[in-house]
Amino acid sequence: MAQRLEGRLVLATHNLGKLAEMRELLSYFGVEGVSSGELGLPEPEETGDSFAANAELKARAASTGANLPALADDSGLCVEALSGAPGIYSARWAGPTRDFAIARSKVQQALEEAGASPPFKAHFICCLSLAFPDGETQGFEGRVDGELVFPPRGSLVFGYDPIFLPENLTKTFGEMTLEEKHAIPSDGSLGLSHRARAFQAFARACLDKS
Repeated sequence: MAQRLEGRLVLATHNLGKLAEMRELLSYFGVEGVSSGELGLPEPEETGDSFAANAELKARAASTGANLPALADDSGLCVEALSGAPGIYSARWAGPTRDFAIARSKVQQALEEAGASPPFKAHFICCLSLAFPDGETQGFEGRVDGELVFPPRGSLVFGYDPIFLPENLTKTFGEMTLEEKHAIPSDGSLGLSHRARAFQAFARACLDKS
């Protein structure tokens, strides 16, 4: 049985865009979190070979450092024609300055070099890991399918959002507000984004309000 979450929660990220999204989603469930950056906790090296492994090592490091429950996210873009790349290396494609305009251009260049033609099928994956000071961890996953569009569309730029068009929709993630992208339906059906879907699974297992 999943351990229930009470009290303060550490959000194990130094990425301001990701932090904003995590806080937006937690607000649906009445939970507030303090970031590992605000607590002065270092970022561990992401040495895992999967989204789930990287999420867990970040959550464990933050939970141990703060002696509090910690929630970490590892997520990325997987492109079918690129054999799943950039995948767990999605952030690294943006270089040391985390310039995702560079990353988006790399994806387009890689598709051209691969001789791929549209539609460029892709999906986003989000893995959440919740770690407790006693060493227990729990994992949750969300996925959303779609395709890539070029040139990028939308001024609400975060990561690969401006080139990702979710299935059956006409707006890219880059053309959506945070509220649109992460809305969680009141009827319990799946949220739109991969992160929203992972948070729904987390909420069902660990929060009083799901």
